[in-house]
Amino acid sequence: MNTEQQLTKRAAIHYTLAAGIFSLYGGRVCPFLDTLSGWQAGLYALVTFSLMFALRSLWIKAGDSIHCVTKNLAIFAVGAIGLSVWYNVFHDFPIESSFKVLFGIGSLGVLISLDLSLYSQILHYPKQIKASELAGIQSYRHSLAFQMAGMVIFVVTLLTTILGMLMLKDVRWLAENIAVTGPHSAIVSIVKEFVYVAVVLVTYTVSIMYQWLKLLRLLLVNQQQVLEEAAKGDLSVRVPVVQHGEMGTIAYYTNEMLIRLEKSYDEVNQTRDVAIVGLSALAESRDNETGAHILRTQEYVRALAKRLKYRDAFRDYLTDERIDLLYKSAPLHDIGKVGIPDAILLKPGKLTDEEFETMKTHALIGAESIATAEKQMGSSTFLSLAREIALTHHEKWNGSGYPAGLAGEEIPLSGRLMALADVYDALISKRVYKPAFSHDKAKTIILEGKGTHFDPQVVEAFLECENEFVDIARNYQDEEAMAA
Repeated sequence: MNTEQQLTKRAAIHYTLAAGIFSLYGGRVCPFLDTLSGWQAGLYALVTFSLMFALRSLWIKAGDSIHCVTKNLAIFAVGAIGLSVWYNVFHDFPIESSFKVLFGIGSLGVLISLDLSLYSQILHYPKQIKASELAGIQSYRHSLAFQMAGMVIFVVTLLTTILGMLMLKDVRWLAENIAVTGPHSAIVSIVKEFVYVAVVLVTYTVSIMYQWLKLLRLLLVNQQQVLEEAAKGDLSVRVPVVQHGEMGTIAYYTNEMLIRLEKSYDEVNQTRDVAIVGLSALAESRDNETGAHILRTQEYVRALAKRLKYRDAFRDYLTDERIDLLYKSAPLHDIGKVGIPDAILLKPGKLTDEEFETMKTHALIGAESIATAEKQMGSSTFLSLAREIALTHHEKWNGSGYPAGLAGEEIPLSGRLMALADVYDALISKRVYKPAFSHDKAKTIILEGKGTHFDPQVVEAFLECENEFVDIARNYQDEEAMAA
């Protein structure tokens, strides 16, 4: 059931209840209604409120939340005038009784209209929205404080007026008819009418207050949910600005804050990404490897992580946000090479044992450099991942790697992913000491290293996305390969 159907259903219930209330009042409660039988009162009320509901269905269209109170009041006014004229012409009602019909139906109309208006606001209240949707949200409601105060004043005034009018009329009727009906019967009739009218009015008032409190809670809960999402890192959410008053002001400035935070966050991320590319390019410029190696390896890491995220062992860790951080931090894996002497780093032949020991220190140099940045910036998931990758991407599953000789799951997943990505790219790339291997040969070597060099599950993920590896290698070729 959509919102308009829910609103129509509630309106139908209200109109039916109002018809029943008015029928019962005219047929059983009113102490001085002697020109109308119970069935006539019920029939006239049923016909009147049925016609009013039909008019409402024709006049109040879907989504007409702004003018629904005014239109509902107009419909009740038409119904009240029509029924009072009918009673006056065909049943010789005195002018004060006709006025009582007018005031009674009008009072019900006001209470029902307020309830339907609040219910409509609740149904049509937008939930969490993205920044792109904010332009479509209208602002048309008034201050909640003034709305609440006005509602309380109105309800108190209405209750006082109706009960006061009943008291005056009933006292007059009592004075004129006490000799005919007897004091006990007259007093019972008056008390019954007072209680009936009071119960009806209080019930509607409670319903209106309940709807108002639901609306207030909806506004506050929505504000809270948006702030919770922002605290989790989603700065694209916005609070619907649907109030001119206090809540509207809070929503507006909350959105302003989120807009500024999102802009600052984007600027920080752009600065970070530029810095990563610059630092990574600096490290690669001193090596035999190329800048395309950076692009390929980070794409490989992301492809592997996306496959592993569906496995139970990694589902909680490899969130979309974590995969993005792995992708962004992967280029810093060889940042430590800036600390390796050119004579070793650029040597075309095989390194001596002593030279290789020096070369292996690039993992520690890179991790220590990033750790220094961490101390300056404080806790950072991005820097933590970058340090893990720089330190552990040469560790091996069987513990024979460097610098710490970690084995199995002692090696962080970030390092295990980069280990395969780095080796694969080294195998398919041309170096001064080797030709570029084909994908199939590189695949064979990686399969041989399953369970020794590489995490078996990472190798399985590689097999699942090997075609993607081939596409990445083709899309990010070295300049020499492209020229050839």
